[in-house]
Amino acid sequence: MTTATMTTRPQPRGNWLSRSERWLDERGKGAWIAAMVLGFIFFWPIGLALLAYMIWSKRMFSGNCAKRTRHARHAFKTSGNSAFDAYKADTLRRLEDEQDAFEAFLQRLREAKDKAEFDQFMEDRAKTAEATNEDKA
Repeated sequence: MTTATMTTRPQPRGNWLSRSERWLDERGKGAWIAAMVLGFIFFWPIGLALLAYMIWSKRMFSGNCAKRTRHARHAFKTSGNSAFDAYKADTLRRLEDEQDAFEAFLQRLREAKDKAEFDQFMEDRAKTAEATNEDKA
């Protein structure tokens, strides 16, 4: 048999669970919700398990499942060039570190804003209480 007569079919990667997850991700959040509803209809523990998984993996609250998994699959695919793969891994690690630092900065910013609002509330409350005490006296 020659290579011209052989047909090449892409081999499915992973087990049936990961293939199912990939298939649902490609179709978006609606497919996940439909699978969950069908799970509840046919056998409620399956629907409950899908709901828990959707919440745990943040699929319930994200914008687009397919976009996230397509990007993640592409990021970890090897190119065959070990130098480039090392560079890519280092760059991805650096970007993840920068993202973590930025998220920590945003958290500190939110906390500072919350503290400033709380301090303003307490100051206004103290002024109101002081004015009320002066009126009574």
